[in-house]
This record gives sequence, C-alpha cells and structure tokens, in this order.
Amino acid sequence: MTSHPVPRKISFTGSVATGKLVASSAAPDLKRVTLELGGNDPAIVLDDVEPSDIADKLFWGAFSNNGQICSAIKRVYVPEARYGEYVDALAECARGVVVGDGMEEGTQLGPINNKPQFDRVTELVGDALAGGARAVTGGKPMDRPGYFFEPTILADISDGARIVDEEQFGPALPIIGYRDLADAVERANATHFGLSDRSGPRTPTGVPRWPGNWSAGPPG
Repeated sequence: MTSHPVPRKISFTGSVATGKLVASSAAPDLKRVTLELGGNDPAIVLDDVEPSDIADKLFWGAFSNNGQICSAIKRVYVPEARYGEYVDALAECARGVVVGDGMEEGTQLGPINNKPQFDRVTELVGDALAGGARAVTGGKPMDRPGYFFEPTILADISDGARIVDEEQFGPALPIIGYRDLADAVERANATHFGLSDRSGPRTPTGVPRWPGNWSAGPPG
C-alpha cells in the first residue's frame, strides 16, 4: 500500500524499524510521510510547586490508559531538595488506583495490551530494581489472570537505567532528582526521541512555563 501510486500521504505509528521500511517504500514517488515512532516524554517539576498540587496531574499524565499513550509522561524530574515529598505524593496516587476489568464499575486502570508489551514492562522494571532502584509502589505483575501489572513508582533511579532511557509504554514511572534547572533540562534532552515534554507549574495567567532549550519534544 505504501508504494502504490494512489495514496499521496502516508501516516504511520509504530516501531523505528517498520517506520524506516514505510519511508523507503514511499520515497520513489515522493509521497508525504508522517512517522510517529515512539517517545520518552519527560516532565520537569519546577522548584516552586507543592508536591500535593502537582502529583495527581503528573500521575494521570503518566498512567492514563495504563501508560499506553505515545505522549504520556515516561519520566519525571523533580528538585532533589524535596525528592522524598514528590515520591510520596505520587506513591499515594498509585496506591489509591483501582486496577481491574474495564467492564467492572469503579475500575480506573486495566491490563497491558498484549504479552510482548507486558513482558517488556516486566523486564524494564526488573532491570531497574536489579540496578538499585526502589519500587515505592508496585514493581511486579498482579496475581490474577491477564496482563495486569501493579501501578509502579520507581525511586532512587537516574539516567542510564533502561526504564529512564527507553520507552516503557506501561504502568511504571521513574522519578529522578535534579540539582538545578540547567541539569534537569540537559538530562531531559538526552534522548533521541522528540515527541513531547512538560514542565510545571503554569503562570498565574495559565500559560505553561517552559525552562528553555528543550529539544525532547514540543510542549504536551
């Protein structure tokens, strides 16, 4: 289909490897191509926001649809001086979530979509824990049929861990401390992905405050 002369525009969401094939197939007759091949979207919490004010927004920005959204928050950078407070506030959100069958009333999060993705999330969380990270909540599959994974907040983790550097696309969120804003921006930008990014809080007029020099993606 991508090489057929009738379509004049190709839009594809999927893996990098398949995206390369799509682009190559569409190139001979110069079709326009839009490729969305994953993201590792960072959020930077600025040092003038209370953990209790931002935790719920951060949590659902990461865990909506069980983390299976391309532009979901995949890693959060918070000020080192209040690191424990942010971790505790996000953990409280995770502990209060109802995970279950989407057909049951009250369910907020369901399963991971398929076994390969379930295995990937399990592997990335296991790798993080083996490397010294701490699962403040979750950290393992749920003891029930289906691809259910506990909502996981990971602390004591930094760049270089696979779950920070790669896209997990599931219900696990690493929380990373930063020294100053320049440090946070540099680390947030250290990715070959470029889908979206976030910072907070907003200005009094409701405009998002962007730290500047971001290249990890457009504001989400």
